[in-house]
Amino acid sequence: MELSWMAWTGPTALFWAGIISCLIGMCIWEYYSPGGNPRVGILRFETTRGDRLFISLLGSAFIHLAWLGLVGPSLWWAMAISLVYAVCVFKTV
Repeated sequence: MELSWMAWTGPTALFWAGIISCLIGMCIWEYYSPGGNPRVGILRFETTRGDRLFISLLGSAFIHLAWLGLVGPSLWWAMAISLVYAVCVFKTV
């Protein structure tokens, strides 16, 4: 399979592997504990764990895009910031 048309770097591959892992993990979690545990956080509306995962993934994508545009192609710090962001989203949203 020829993937030279896309700039696959280590952080990019880890980012996509992380997204796929999160989705698979969320499917397994939902299978064994359905319902999503809705709660009201700082956004002041009810969110489930699936909503919080979506917010985390969307925010991580924007963090990575901003990092690429403002800093450059080294995405290791962007990945670290995204992980901290995801933890904060799951705890407060």
